[in-house]
Amino acid sequence: MNVQIPVLREVDGGTARLMPDVDTEHGWLLTVDGAPQSYVDLDDPDHLEFEYARRIAHVLDLAAEEGAPLDVVHLGGGALTLPRYVAATRPGSRQRVAEADRGLLDLVAEHLPLPPDSGIAVHGADARAWLAGEPADSADVLIADVFGGSRVPAHLTSVEYAREARRVLRPGGIYAANLADGAPFGFLRGQLATFAAVFPELVLVAEPAVLRGRRFGNAVLLASDREPDLAGLARRTAADPFPARVESGAAVVRFVSGAAPVHDEDAVPSPVPPDGAFGIG
Repeated sequence: MNVQIPVLREVDGGTARLMPDVDTEHGWLLTVDGAPQSYVDLDDPDHLEFEYARRIAHVLDLAAEEGAPLDVVHLGGGALTLPRYVAATRPGSRQRVAEADRGLLDLVAEHLPLPPDSGIAVHGADARAWLAGEPADSADVLIADVFGGSRVPAHLTSVEYAREARRVLRPGGIYAANLADGAPFGFLRGQLATFAAVFPELVLVAEPAVLRGRRFGNAVLLASDREPDLAGLARRTAADPFPARVESGAAVVRFVSGAAPVHDEDAVPSPVPPDGAFGIG
């Protein structure tokens, strides 16, 4: 096995570090200012180290027949883990990625290059501004995984933004967002209320300990104009190394518990994670 050397570089969003996985020859962990952002195994793009990425991958797996190509929009790029996954599992897919940090894009392109003919087009642009220019009814799945450091930016949390997401999705398309919060869930409840104002179907996927307020953690929000394959999603998330719960319908209504939709004028970023919430060993 060749010895890989860590890479440290200042990018637009802070200090990025690519650290080699000592157990995998071409596995890399990307952090920005110490916060884990992405894990990529260049030899095995099907391998998803982060649990939230695995949960979104389940959504992608269930979005169409096995192996059928999809049109996927990714807001937030990181090391392009999920675009690589789609390219490997659904050849011929058309994918567009918007990532505001051009320095990070340069770092990833240099050290973690995409395979040739991947079908992935990467754009150095603010996610919401870029989304506004995308054609209507052009995506089967829209994935939002945008963090400024360890916080979701405010302008990607509002009803106005959710309307843009629905405009770009085709009928039956699925919006999937990686969010992070902890009890009393002011941010997460507000996001569910916000997307409920735009989409008729909402699903929340998270570990039971997070949903019970025992710890700060990731939660995946799904929104659509049709009900996703809840049974299939529940089976897959229950079989993960860290099982998750799939909440929908009345359970989501109870969780929201009177929270109001967020608009541009009152939007705020997601909360600052407590020390050690997303640390690495």
